[in-house]
Amino acid sequence: MPKPLVDVDAVEAPAFCLADELLPFTSAWHSHRKHQLLYSSQGVIHLEVEREQWLLPPQRAAWLRSGTRHRIRVSQPVSLRTVYLEPKLVRVPPEGECRVFTIEPLAREMLLYSTRWGPERPPRDALADGFFGTLALLLSEWASGAQEWRLPRARTPELERAMAFTLNHLGEPISFEDAARAARLSGRTLSRRFEEEAQTTWRRFLHDARMLRAMELLAEEGARVTQTAYAVGFESLASFTHAFHAFTGERPRDFRQRVARGSEPSLRAAASSSIR
Repeated sequence: MPKPLVDVDAVEAPAFCLADELLPFTSAWHSHRKHQLLYSSQGVIHLEVEREQWLLPPQRAAWLRSGTRHRIRVSQPVSLRTVYLEPKLVRVPPEGECRVFTIEPLAREMLLYSTRWGPERPPRDALADGFFGTLALLLSEWASGAQEWRLPRARTPELERAMAFTLNHLGEPISFEDAARAARLSGRTLSRRFEEEAQTTWRRFLHDARMLRAMELLAEEGARVTQTAYAVGFESLASFTHAFHAFTGERPRDFRQRVARGSEPSLRAAASSSIR
């Protein structure tokens, strides 16, 4: 990634939006003194914090508390819109250091409109201050519906090796024993590591990783559902469709079409995915 043209931590304005057109890259671990709202209007972002990681396709945004160490990775061109907010503007911040939530129509329009005020805006601007003040007030409501579409991150090298092996072989018929060998641990020890460090099982980690990878692939231009199913390790389209619908509340075809046209998930889908 090229060096940023703007030092966002040096910007005097209490709130602004930075619009970036990103090519594939992985950022360094970093943090900012302002709160952040990350939103991709086109393309998919991988977001990682200390113990968790998320996939952010269009129609999903992330709240990052000020000072939260994170990094992002993109594997295709991304149109990133990041709103930075002074902590004092967010009177009731969402819980936790990071919250990922489905974008409502109002939130989407406000985030896109916020590009009117970039980092070069005057520190004092009544219209901009009013706009970002309203956005900050709505933030807690938006983030209250945070999605559980995420993966844990490892805290030890052994579990990191097992997770990395799994993520690198999502399209293959891998087994728990394969992951244990990659981690150089016994099966019993790896199972305990997943439970203690990640609060999940290896099989659940594999399943969720496959679903998140499928969402990423389906968000790409020209994506095909059948090819996506095989690319993430499913042997039949029917089993993939069933698993994807159970995970997201949408059929793969509907998800692909919605992302392509930039529309919102149906109320039924949103309700289904929110109860995972």
